[in-house]
Amino acid sequence: MDYNTTRKPLIIPEYGRHVQKMVDHCMTIKDDVKRNEFAGIIVEVMGELNPHLRDIPDFQHKLWDQLFIMSNFRLEVDSPFPKLTREIIQARPNRMAYPKEEFKYKYYGKNIRRMIDVALSWEGDKREGLEMVIANHMKKCYLIWNKDTVDDKTIFNHLYELSNGKIDLRDGEEALLSSDRLQVNSSINKPSAKKKGKSNRNKLKHK
Repeated sequence: MDYNTTRKPLIIPEYGRHVQKMVDHCMTIKDDVKRNEFAGIIVEVMGELNPHLRDIPDFQHKLWDQLFIMSNFRLEVDSPFPKLTREIIQARPNRMAYPKEEFKYKYYGKNIRRMIDVALSWEGDKREGLEMVIANHMKKCYLIWNKDTVDDKTIFNHLYELSNGKIDLRDGEEALLSSDRLQVNSSINKPSAKKKGKSNRNKLKHK
């Protein structure tokens, strides 16, 4: 008996042994024209096995890359795309550059700093409105990561520092939204005990 354990391991098992045999046979064809034609047929068969991927961009490019992988990069055919090589697929990715900037009050997030930059570029009532929006959002972030309550003065002081003294709401008369309105209520969308009990009684009635 010819068991799979005695056969050559499949390079891409998803396509099955028959496709792998087609690739192996293609490498034995000496005539360049016939070899190129047969390679095109293999790619068509591979595409038929994955019809759900046809609408994905560069789908044909992916099939040709897989064809070269299945041939262990030894297939010599004319590809409509740059030929994939072992060096390309085994190349190590470039090291990612991680941000090295150290910010104070990180729990406010980087978007707050971007909003501050936008506010500094505006003028008049439009700027004043955005400054209050920023302050309220900072208060919400503070409540999420720190305490249950926070004094508005603390938020105004932090905003003053983050804007390098360019936004100063410390002496203003406007107050931020209350902590209760800004906090995320964990009981939202949860049935109350009264409703839950009534629901259980209804279930018992139906039984």
